[in-house]
This record gives sequence, C-alpha cells and structure tokens, in this order.
Amino acid sequence: MNIVIDDLSSPEIAEFLEAHIEDMLAVSPPESKHALDLDDLRKPEITFWTVWEDKALAGCGALKHLDKDHAELKSMRTAPQCKQRGVASALLSHIIEFATSAGYQRISLETGSMAFFAPARNLYQKFGFDYCPPFADYVEDPHSTFMTILLR
Repeated sequence: MNIVIDDLSSPEIAEFLEAHIEDMLAVSPPESKHALDLDDLRKPEITFWTVWEDKALAGCGALKHLDKDHAELKSMRTAPQCKQRGVASALLSHIIEFATSAGYQRISLETGSMAFFAPARNLYQKFGFDYCPPFADYVEDPHSTFMTILLR
C-alpha cells in the first residue's frame, strides 16, 4: 500500500471522486451533502492523498486547514473492491500523523448519520474521535454527525 499526496489531475481520481459524490447524493439530501468536488479539493487549504495498491487506486482522503490549530477530515473513500483490507485505517493513521506533525491540535469531521455511514463512524471512533457539536460553518442537521479528536 502506497499513500501519496495527489494533485488531482488524473482521470482515474476524477472518476473515483465522482462516484463518491454520487454515493453521497444517493443517501443524503442535497442540502446535507458536504463532499467536495474536484475544484474544491484543489484549493490551497486542502491536502489530498490517494492510496494505491500496485497500480490500482484503493482510496483517498483529504485534510482541510481551518485555522492554525484545527483541520477538517474530508473525502475519505475506499474503493469497493478494497473494503475491509485496512485501506481506510492506513490512510487515517497517515493523515493523523501528518496533522500532528503540522502542528494541528484537533481534527474534526462531518459524516452522515444514516446506517450507510456506520462503518465510517466506527472507524473514526476506533481512532479516538468523539462526537461533538457542529464546527466551522456547519449547523445542526439530522443527516449529519460531527466528530473530533484532540491530537497530542
């Protein structure tokens, strides 16, 4: 498994992220979809990683700078054929290490509250994320769950 910072220029990642947004729209109302598109992920406040197994795209994730102490986890996705193989855990561990070394004190995230998102919520809890109120520009939403972790 190889985790790299990605410039989001390949058609493969564009297709992968399009599938991610389609999945989010299939289970969340449009006003509750917070997944970023390619243009938003290319903004300077975002660091974006891809996970590769051999030459196959296995997953992705991003970290959005909110302020000097706080970052937001975004766009976590594992390829369907790679689920339950440790891709998300390896990537989340990598992102947490990156955020810690960059001096962030906290990482927060928004994910869905529906059953579809239960595996993601379980993963985040396994890594020490706790439920929290909305952060940044988010507001209470019955379709959203907010989580945060304090870094050492």
